[in-house]
Amino acid sequence: MARNAWNPVIAEGIGTFLFFFVGMGAASFGAFGAQPELSTIALAHGLVLAVLVSAFGAVSGAHFNPAVTFGVWITGNIPARRAAAYVLAQCIGGLGAAIALSLVVGTESRLGVPALAAGIDPIEAIVIEAVLTAVLLTAVFGTAIDPRAPKVGGLFIGLAVAADVMMGGPLTGAAMNPARWLAPAAALRDLSNGHVWILGPLIGAGIMALLYRFLLLPEADLARTPGDPVPDDGFR
Repeated sequence: MARNAWNPVIAEGIGTFLFFFVGMGAASFGAFGAQPELSTIALAHGLVLAVLVSAFGAVSGAHFNPAVTFGVWITGNIPARRAAAYVLAQCIGGLGAAIALSLVVGTESRLGVPALAAGIDPIEAIVIEAVLTAVLLTAVFGTAIDPRAPKVGGLFIGLAVAADVMMGGPLTGAAMNPARWLAPAAALRDLSNGHVWILGPLIGAGIMALLYRFLLLPEADLARTPGDPVPDDGFR
């Protein structure tokens, strides 16, 4: 059966909808008088992402994040037109999740929109988001794209997101994803400090993608065993 070129794009939209609905939902317990625990929010994001990456990875690569798509494009693993279609699908899927969640819990919960902690200025927040996104992209490249990667990408990508949320959640919301900010912000009609969650993730993804493309991926050798990772290059 011929592969439909639109199926991966549709998968990105559906996967992003499901990812955001669960993640934003976990951060929206306040609508019912319950203060969400940081660990609950982190695990909700990490676990659902691990499941969705495993389920959709073979269809679209399971990016669900414009920053991931940007990084994958930099490494030459996705053409520009498909990357643009992915980003559009991610934004539509994310906005759909925010609207659906607002119908369920209302907007008083703020739909889990990322926000800056007191004392964190936008420049500091951009740096935090960039580093957190670099951790995420390290997991993406190291477990899903590198030909030496172990076939456990979904699990480790989910764990990377959970760890990032535990560290950065109280500071910047740990979006690591422009669409994760845009979806609830657009639904709430509040785009305050939006450059933080656009520039930070894109900078972090871009830096890590360049490192992998020019320094790390060229070292890949399918014949090299995990027990002998270092090439015979004169350093032994």
